[in-house]
Amino acid sequence: MTDKVRVRFAPSPTGSLHIGGARTALFNLLFARHSGGTFILRIEDTDTERSTEESVAQIIRSMKWLGLDWDEGPDKGGDYGPYFQSQRLELYRKEAERLLKEGKAYYCYCTPEELAARREAMMKAGKAPRYEGLCRNLTEEDRKRYEAEGRKPVIRLKVPQEGQTVVEDIIRGTVVFENSVLDDFIIMKSNGMPTYNFACVVDDHAMGITHVIRAEEHLSNTPKQILVYKALGYELPKFAHVPMILAPDRSKLSKRHGATSVEEFRDQGYLPQAIINYLTLLGWSPPDGEEIMSMEKAIKEFTLERVNKTAAIYDVKKLTWLNSHYLRELDLDYITEQVIPFMVKKGIITQEDAEQNYEYIKRVVAVSRDRSKTLDELADAIAFFFKDVEEYEEKGVKKHFCKENAAELLLKGAEALEKLEEFTHESTEHAFRSLTDAMGVKAAELIHPTRLAITGRTVGPGLFDIIVLLGKEKTVSRMRKAAEWIKNNEKI
Repeated sequence: MTDKVRVRFAPSPTGSLHIGGARTALFNLLFARHSGGTFILRIEDTDTERSTEESVAQIIRSMKWLGLDWDEGPDKGGDYGPYFQSQRLELYRKEAERLLKEGKAYYCYCTPEELAARREAMMKAGKAPRYEGLCRNLTEEDRKRYEAEGRKPVIRLKVPQEGQTVVEDIIRGTVVFENSVLDDFIIMKSNGMPTYNFACVVDDHAMGITHVIRAEEHLSNTPKQILVYKALGYELPKFAHVPMILAPDRSKLSKRHGATSVEEFRDQGYLPQAIINYLTLLGWSPPDGEEIMSMEKAIKEFTLERVNKTAAIYDVKKLTWLNSHYLRELDLDYITEQVIPFMVKKGIITQEDAEQNYEYIKRVVAVSRDRSKTLDELADAIAFFFKDVEEYEEKGVKKHFCKENAAELLLKGAEALEKLEEFTHESTEHAFRSLTDAMGVKAAELIHPTRLAITGRTVGPGLFDIIVLLGKEKTVSRMRKAAEWIKNNEKI
């Protein structure tokens, strides 16, 4: 095995990339980059019934969107390919044949019905159901008889019936498994496809993997894989099983806890930088306890020794807080480019509008982004800059439009703005304050109904920022429209 670190992320393409898988991929990438090693993407698609090309595309799309860039793998190639297990079947068959010849594995002809009956009998007898090695010592005659019956065999590994298999885990320490609880497990199915525990060992060895970093739920597979390593005469890699991700109520994370796939978060308007930051802190903590963690900083500081043993708790509130931070702090052009697809999807603007009015959209984003938590929220928050106000926030109507002089103030405010030759932040604010002083009312009595009139809302960016960005014509028109609405709805 090479001295240079080589790690892999090996998803099964039976669904979309979820938060747990993305965290595993990220920890592998951070470890590889920190160590100057190689990060490999391998697609474990031997489950022919459940694996789909769309799932492969979705996993690759999600990883690229997150910035989890692999060194070897699909669409990159490398010296250890192919990187789809379905294209490596000959290698598994060859190694299984070797184990058969060396007497370390055997053909098993038990039918699913026979195995189910044996399991049921063992459970009735109060025993743990396991394969009892019925075909372990078949004669050549037995084999020929079974084959004449048309039975298609699986290949099972001969597991030591006594002693222990010890897993030395970088995160969890020494974990001991009794061989007596392990049965002679299947390494090749009757359809000629390898099982997970066999294929991943053959591939990890063939690809020179030095560290297997994966989720804690795989820990129970590790003793079986160690037995395969030993039977094949392979050198063991180092293992590290990262903690589970649990829901806030400490139950298993599922759809009922909200979005769990990377693409769901993307579609809800979360930024990849926020998700990466959040996943980095999900089961790992930096020495300085810092919450804001760029990929560059995480690479510099990441070690497996600082990964927690205890389960990580999924907290979408923290992710949302991080997202609002990145929404405020990242490059303005970048955020503008990211929010435009959400605006187009909602029908706020067209793609053509986006291209023609990009600088205006950017100015709108600049004054608005610090109040939104997601891109989706930001798109809604700035819609009034591009579309006429069709309705007014109910609580705002009761608070600001129901006042006796609201319509009059709006009309006089509109008149004051219309007279301005220069339409700037300073001139518009001065016009408002001069008007309210002359009328002997507080500035707030004009400012609040004006905000509601021109945005439909009670909160948002600074009022005079909005007025200047909307421009004189739209602002005056909306103020007059609102005054008319108040007169027509006096009984509200």
